[in-house]
Amino acid sequence: MFETLPVRPRRGRRVRKKSGLFSRKVMAFIAVVLIIVVSVVVYQMVGGDGSDSSGGPVKVLLVTSMGNITIELYYDMPITSENFKNLAEDGVFNGTIFHRVVHNFVIQGGDASVNGIDVPTIPDELPNKHSNVRGSVAMAKTAQPNSATSQFYINLKDNLSLDSNYSVFGGVVAGMDVVDAIGDVSTDANDRPLQDVTLIRADLIT
Repeated sequence: MFETLPVRPRRGRRVRKKSGLFSRKVMAFIAVVLIIVVSVVVYQMVGGDGSDSSGGPVKVLLVTSMGNITIELYYDMPITSENFKNLAEDGVFNGTIFHRVVHNFVIQGGDASVNGIDVPTIPDELPNKHSNVRGSVAMAKTAQPNSATSQFYINLKDNLSLDSNYSVFGGVVAGMDVVDAIGDVSTDANDRPLQDVTLIRADLIT
C-alpha cells in the first residue's frame, strides 16, 4: 500500500496569500486609527472637552449698565452651564436687572419673568464640583430642590455654606471690579437696588 502524501502548494501562490493577508491587516489597522482620530476631532469640535468649537472654554460677556463682566462656564457642570449658555443665546437675560444685592454676600440677577418669559426649571447638579468662592457664579432657586430657572448670583466673598444647595457653574474671569461696584450700590430694606442696575445683554464670546 502506498502512502498518499499531501500535495505541496506552489511556492508563488503561498507567498501571494501571505502578502494579501498582511495587506488586509495593515489596512484594518489604518482604518481603526482613522476612526479614533476622527472621533477625537469631532468630540472636541462639539465641545466634549468643555470647550467651544474654537477650542477654548465657553465664556459669556455680561454687558451691564455699570460695566462688563466676563464669565467662564465650567464644562464639568454640563446641565447648568448649558442652560445658562442657551438662555444667553436666546436673549433671555437682555434687559433684566440685578434685582437683589446683599452687601458683602452676593449680587443676583437674570429674572426672566420681568420680561414675561417663563423659563423651565432644571435639575440641581449636586454635590458641587466647585465651591461658592468669591467670583464664582451659581444658580439661584427657591427652597425646593430642582427649582432653578434663569436667576443666578455672583459671590462677593467666599460663601462655602451655600455649596450643599446651589450649583456653581462658572466663575468671573474679567470685570470683578464691576461686580464689586454693583455690590456697593445703595439698596432698600429688601436688598433691591434703589436705582436699577441693568443687564443690557449677554453675549457668547467665541
